[in-house]
Amino acid sequence: MLSASLSQGGRYGALQQLAFVCLGLLTLATPVLAVSFGAAQIGVAEVLELLLAKLSGADPGGVTARIIIELRLPRILLAFIAGFGLALAGAVLQTVTRNPLADPYLFGISSGASLGAVVVITLLGGATGVLASVGLPLGAFIGASLAVMMVLALCGRDLNTQIERMLLSGVAISFLFGALASLMLYFSGPQSAASVLFWSLGSFAKASWSMLWLPWLVVLGASVVLLLLKRQILAIQAGDETAHTLGIRVQRLRLISLLLCSLITAVLVANCGGIGFVGLMVPHMVRLLLPGRFALMLTALVGGLFMIWVDVLARCLLSYQELPVGIITAVIGSLFFLFILGGKRRR
Repeated sequence: MLSASLSQGGRYGALQQLAFVCLGLLTLATPVLAVSFGAAQIGVAEVLELLLAKLSGADPGGVTARIIIELRLPRILLAFIAGFGLALAGAVLQTVTRNPLADPYLFGISSGASLGAVVVITLLGGATGVLASVGLPLGAFIGASLAVMMVLALCGRDLNTQIERMLLSGVAISFLFGALASLMLYFSGPQSAASVLFWSLGSFAKASWSMLWLPWLVVLGASVVLLLLKRQILAIQAGDETAHTLGIRVQRLRLISLLLCSLITAVLVANCGGIGFVGLMVPHMVRLLLPGRFALMLTALVGGLFMIWVDVLARCLLSYQELPVGIITAVIGSLFFLFILGGKRRR
């Protein structure tokens, strides 16, 4: 039995290492391939030539270089950061709540962040510069934190027996904050309403080099903290009592995890709009591909790559028109879970 268990663990470890190697190669190749897609088709060889020239310190001129470096590369990097952060947040939420349906969207965090961002957009209007770049993420984080606090307050102190109630509370808070955001949208001006409507559907169209620093720093910093707490977070899967016996302060760890997931979601919602189902779907995809092992970094990398190709699909699906990313993720997520439910029913 012991030898069989060890051989199985070695097999899963080898599979995980192979998956990391493949994902590492895909992470290097995906930006080059994704940059070539769009309204203006650019060959992969030309993309590589321009990128190598830029890295060597040269200044490649022309319209093609501007399209690649100033328009598409920031967009691809923002898409990767968004997918990375949302997938990691979803995986952590599913672990600390021990509920496979938990994610920032269903947990109320996305709706809270959206409400905070809508309040800032309607109040600040056409504000630009530091006020807009700081005010929008700050408002989103306040809304996301408020949603988390309300969910925890509705669940009571004993979260070990309130896992289902936590998810239901998140759904209720999500509907409440969504209604408040719609109410503010109803009373706002036409310009603010159009801006909020496009932003709430999710898009990377406004990505630029100047806006990447905040989501990059926040997602990277929160990811480092969550990865440092990985062993403690995974220990919660065995139950709160088991985690307590290992010396883990479960309530504090769960609150820290929820706040970090709120921070990630808030910054991404402020910069990309509402993108649902990524945190719900990607962890399940990783579990299906690698049963028996669940690596947070692996899940985050899959989420980043997945979001890049979803954005490519949004840019290329219709001629001379771009689809909102949130609509595509909602369609893919719904079909994915219908497939999962159908598979379980056949068993």
